[in-house]
Amino acid sequence: MALGSFQTVPWSSLGHSKGTPLCPVGFLGRADRAPFTRNFASEAVCSSSSVLGAGLLAISSLLATRATVRRSSGTLRRCKPGSRNSQSATAIPEIQESGPVVQQQPVRPSSDPYNPNFRSAAQFAEAYPSSEKMYHEVSYEPTGEVLQVPFRRVHLTDKTPGFEHLDLYDTSGPLGCDPRHGIPKLRAQWVAARSDQLEEGSGAAVTQMHYAKRGLITQEMAFVAAREGMEPEFVRSEVARGRAVMPLNRNHPEAEPMIIGRKFKVKINANIGNSAVASNIEEEVEKLQWSCLWGADNIMDLSTGRHIHETREWIIRNSPIPVGTVPIYQAFEKVGGDIAKLTWEVFRETLIEQAEQGVDYWTIHAGLLFRFVPLTAKRLTGIVSRGGSIHAKLCMISGEENFAYQHWDDILEICSKYDITLSIGDGLRPGCIRDANDEAQFNELKVQGHLTRRAWEKDVQVMNEGPGHVPLHKIPQNMRNQLEWCSEAPFYTLGPLTTDIAPGYDHITSAIGAANIGAMGTAMLCYVTPKEHLGLPNREDVKAGIIAYSIAAHAADLAKEHPGAQTRDDMLSKARFEFRWNDQFNLSLDPVTARKMHDETLPTDSSKDSKFCSMCGPKFCSMKITEDVRAYAKANGYEEETESMEETKEFVNVTSGAFADVGDTVFLPIPEDV
Repeated sequence: MALGSFQTVPWSSLGHSKGTPLCPVGFLGRADRAPFTRNFASEAVCSSSSVLGAGLLAISSLLATRATVRRSSGTLRRCKPGSRNSQSATAIPEIQESGPVVQQQPVRPSSDPYNPNFRSAAQFAEAYPSSEKMYHEVSYEPTGEVLQVPFRRVHLTDKTPGFEHLDLYDTSGPLGCDPRHGIPKLRAQWVAARSDQLEEGSGAAVTQMHYAKRGLITQEMAFVAAREGMEPEFVRSEVARGRAVMPLNRNHPEAEPMIIGRKFKVKINANIGNSAVASNIEEEVEKLQWSCLWGADNIMDLSTGRHIHETREWIIRNSPIPVGTVPIYQAFEKVGGDIAKLTWEVFRETLIEQAEQGVDYWTIHAGLLFRFVPLTAKRLTGIVSRGGSIHAKLCMISGEENFAYQHWDDILEICSKYDITLSIGDGLRPGCIRDANDEAQFNELKVQGHLTRRAWEKDVQVMNEGPGHVPLHKIPQNMRNQLEWCSEAPFYTLGPLTTDIAPGYDHITSAIGAANIGAMGTAMLCYVTPKEHLGLPNREDVKAGIIAYSIAAHAADLAKEHPGAQTRDDMLSKARFEFRWNDQFNLSLDPVTARKMHDETLPTDSSKDSKFCSMCGPKFCSMKITEDVRAYAKANGYEEETESMEETKEFVNVTSGAFADVGDTVFLPIPEDV
């Protein structure tokens, strides 16, 4: 399919502004859609706890209140101060729709989950000086509509034709939107226009894989193709074959389409979410915005504390990137942390609740089978996956097989109705270097492959999760086994961490492994923050993790020779050699930090024109010396390549002759008369 016309437009020309953000109608609600029409719990304070035994996790919870939560299908409109047009049930308090968020110092978190006290979002212009939010306008021929594909344009001072600016992949989402209103529903009309709306008794899948297998290039596929610099047909074929996934729940129309696959840019996932002892809704939405700003391609809400449902609702309605969860966490909370009460029925109810909210992908540890649990007994750190530990103990208590494995077909049915991607969890991943690549880990991976092929039969998109803690020399075996046993489904790994000796720096120990396994074909890397193993990450920890993994992902793209990956390196290197300091800063992953480090020793504006930094000073800068050498060569007629080559050839001939005369010896004996 040809894309037709292609042009760029600035963000400001699209009519979006801080004062009148586009917002979804019926915010913080859900729609009852056949065949799943039910009421679900809204979560409150968790106070009880349950210890899962050696190597297993303790998670606290108590189900305290129940409320009917509904969502209007909604349309896009501009919000005005005091306006209201919501179909939320009476159990949900009205959300006050006022003007733009005004920053308060300090901002105290609200105890009301339906009226959070949001702080002002981080500013795009402050994070990325000399950058502009732009959109490629791509014509989608089947309908004639124009798709607006976001990117970030970095303006440079280089006057060389073709080097005046650089366009970069952008995940920051719509600018200037009030979190209380949410962000525009980009895909709402695309979903509504399709003829296969959910109907009672309809067995048709509505997944991107379903469309791809039937030769249809959707708007989402065309959007992704423009973002990746690929042909739409190539995107369709990779999704159809299961080698790439596009996590896009029908009920999360705010999400900008993206793709995960080893033939595309390596993606980054950021984990956020509260715990039973820390964080709140305001902080988690701020982490979401911070993650999107600095380049996360997906986020997972791993909340295990208060107001799980409400926290997730605020996150989804404000997220321009896909949102994933681990549903067993909320199911565990619903039964008050009592594993013996955790049943398939409770888990299924949680799945449907999250599907209705708009969760794009689920981590479900269906590959952890009862017979694999004893294989972890001799491990140094046992079972370190929270979800895996819950499933393992439930198997031990009930004496029955993992209910996620037993009800896999039921899970697939739900996924096919909402287009939810399954990320088959690695509940038996190694938690330390010593446990890497053991029998328990690889047995589970084989089951993942079996479940993957069953999902493809139902046109459900799947990716496989991987470790973990793995030393460098054992990483290749993980990639080879996954490709073979899981039929080339996208691999999604947590690092892996390559050593266990650096608490506080595990974003580095894991980024080393991530770069390696990414270069070998892993499609998405789950970031690790400096707080890993130590505590709940804050906003700055999230940024540090994303930057570390952006480095790893980009290094992997370079190794794979992904189209266009090296352009940014070349342009930054050119700016560095030409001493264009501001361009160096602005082309970096973190311009603010790069500038701050430079200015610690050379803070004046005039230093931005200096041909040296504080490391080498004006006389020892190798690039300045090279520049002088080139200037001398040009002034003395050595700039011609042919002349230089002839002189070099003559020098080599003379030198090689002298070398032969002394018997091909590099270190000559000392003459006796010396």
